[in-house]
Amino acid sequence: MFRFRRKDSKNGDAKKGASSGSLKKGKSGGAAATGPGAVNVGNGTTVFRVMVPENVRPGEEFQVYAGSRIVRVRCPPDSKSGQSLQITVPTDPGADAGSQKQGAGAPPPGAVGSSERSGASKNDESPPLEDSPNVQRIPEDASGGPPAYMVTIPDGTQGGTQFPVTIQGQQLMVTCPENARPGTQVRIVPPPPPADSSPNAGGRNGSGSGTSMSDKDDKTQLFEVEVPRGVKPGQPFALLAGGVRVLVTCPVNASPGQRIRFKLPLALTQKRTEPLTGAAAVRLSYDKDGWTRTIRVSDMKFQWIRVDNAGDIETDKKRFDIKNSAYVRKLDLRPGDDPRIRTGVLSLVPAGEASVDSKIKNSEGRDLVSYGQIANAQVKPFEEKADWFQETCAQLCVEWNEGHMRMNVRRAFLLGDSVDAVMSLSRKDLRKLWRFEFIGEMGIDAGGLAREWFQLVTEEIFDPDMGLWQSSAVNQMSMEVNPASEWCCEDHLVYYRFLGRVMGKALFDRQLVAGHMVQYIYKHMLGWPVAFNDLQTVDEEYYNSLKQLETLVKSGEDLEMLCLDFTTTQEVLGNKEEIELVKGGADMEVTNDNFPEYLEACLKYKLLDRVRSQLNELLLGFFDVIPEPLLTVFDFQELELLMCGLPTIDMDDWKEHTEYSGEYDDMPEHEVCQWFWEVVTDWDQEMKARLLQFVTGTSGVPSRGFGVLQGNDGNIRKFTLHGVPVGMCLYPRAHTCFNRIDLPIYETKDDLAEKLKLAVTMVATGFDIE
Repeated sequence: MFRFRRKDSKNGDAKKGASSGSLKKGKSGGAAATGPGAVNVGNGTTVFRVMVPENVRPGEEFQVYAGSRIVRVRCPPDSKSGQSLQITVPTDPGADAGSQKQGAGAPPPGAVGSSERSGASKNDESPPLEDSPNVQRIPEDASGGPPAYMVTIPDGTQGGTQFPVTIQGQQLMVTCPENARPGTQVRIVPPPPPADSSPNAGGRNGSGSGTSMSDKDDKTQLFEVEVPRGVKPGQPFALLAGGVRVLVTCPVNASPGQRIRFKLPLALTQKRTEPLTGAAAVRLSYDKDGWTRTIRVSDMKFQWIRVDNAGDIETDKKRFDIKNSAYVRKLDLRPGDDPRIRTGVLSLVPAGEASVDSKIKNSEGRDLVSYGQIANAQVKPFEEKADWFQETCAQLCVEWNEGHMRMNVRRAFLLGDSVDAVMSLSRKDLRKLWRFEFIGEMGIDAGGLAREWFQLVTEEIFDPDMGLWQSSAVNQMSMEVNPASEWCCEDHLVYYRFLGRVMGKALFDRQLVAGHMVQYIYKHMLGWPVAFNDLQTVDEEYYNSLKQLETLVKSGEDLEMLCLDFTTTQEVLGNKEEIELVKGGADMEVTNDNFPEYLEACLKYKLLDRVRSQLNELLLGFFDVIPEPLLTVFDFQELELLMCGLPTIDMDDWKEHTEYSGEYDDMPEHEVCQWFWEVVTDWDQEMKARLLQFVTGTSGVPSRGFGVLQGNDGNIRKFTLHGVPVGMCLYPRAHTCFNRIDLPIYETKDDLAEKLKLAVTMVATGFDIE
């Protein structure tokens, strides 16, 4: 447990507060708040006593009537069947005073509380469950209504409690009427059993390498595939099954040429009927070699694989490869000392070893979104993705009648009060509706106060004067984590956890944040691969020096002559400090033989190790609100647009403050330049923002327009069109340090439009388009 002293707003005043290791409990109840903090506001609650039904084990759920509503109750670990429990539920907003009287609003005798089946699914190999011995079917009459049954109430059952019965293969929970007793019979009409699965019609209709066959279960489809040449037992290989790229592991008893079978959910293989537009259509049209996300058949998790032009998996090389190797951040979540705060261990693992769940569960642990829905959303246009994301968040939001949060803050101490309030909340509270109040000011939060709060808080925490963030050395419009934040801000990690929660809540509630971050942070948030080229977006000079070393190695020069070791220098508040890239790095000399390991150590240090603790807290806070599988539908460019909003782009201002160099030197009237502006003008806002991200590294536009666009040195570097021959590069190429795009001299406008759109779109995939 630790305490921290923090600055409140920008006045420099210090105030004691609670950190992630020592949290204040949030206020509860409906009373008006007199001071700053988070208030849990409920609509009232009602207490009920229920009995655990027979055959219910600790940890299992059962349904009971609470007033006129059915609620689910989880049996506590220390309870058992027949034991009485006390539950508290929100008051039914639709209930009036009369409904609280004895008998009013109570469920009818023999009311069925649940129609869930005991098994995961019904199949031909398992015989149907027999009816319970205390169940007797009533002969059907001429009316032809649904079948009814007489059920004898078992011994030990009291009025108002539930007991299980099996009817027509279904396990049901029946509520005993208040005036009934054991031995009494009640009449019930159960719901009809689920329809049996019917085999899919048709024979072999698979695509790609898989052959599709009908399956008894209408929720899955069976595929048969031949193990490719060169694949060893236990080795994964990729193929197209039903138009979906999947990852299949060769069984240990199989060999090349042998046919194996596997199942895929129908939801995953169903074809999209709506036409694709924009970036999504381009990605599918140009499915080139590179890192791509696929479904792993063994456990239906998403996994990164690298495929070549033939569609085959490139196996992970044991040594670092400057062109093909990539890493994905891995966050192992662990429970913390405080139940509201989780801890975690952040690391980089080879991209091929990283995986993420493909399902999203609700608060009750039930599947809310399946892998098929996520996979289908991944190929939607950005606007449709965003709508789907927000609809899913709305389903995860805690209902209003379970309580909402009133956030009371003082404008003069905005950041301090906000940290206290947000860090006192549980993960469930973070998904409740928030209503804001600036103490001492009149106003009702109908959305405007929330927008203002998110804007002001994120502006202040991203302010370089705070010491937590600093302008990127490559792009002044983007912010990066300050490696020396611990020397600038006491208990700095609390602020990163706080910011992570705020960014997650902003996404959850359709709000925007005020800071654009460097690209690799968005990749870490998404669990996307980071590679050697990402160093260029962090430190251009460092990247170029490593490329020069690579050139020396390729030319046969001896690196030992440079007297390098596995260390780097970090400057903190003017003092230089030597940092070991690996354990014992100061005693390890860089040679031609271990140069790949040196490059790998440099990449891991720059993209994670130097700010590991800060990013660990940022991601923990972010995932307190947003389920990680929900983010798999976006790329890192889309995530920035979703968090910061689509920029307002003035095309006239953009054109006016553009410079021309190379083959277009002082020639804005050049035919290719005119084509460029005609193509970009016809693009929608998303594609224009992606072009900005491609050339400048961020979608942000300076508040004073393109005339003050800055480069990596802090000086004005306007957007530049640089003309190059087509033979030099086939596709447009960006230099984010100088806000410059190398634009080949294309022969036709259509050729320019195709190549430009492809370059702008494919930059987010890590594919090689050269």
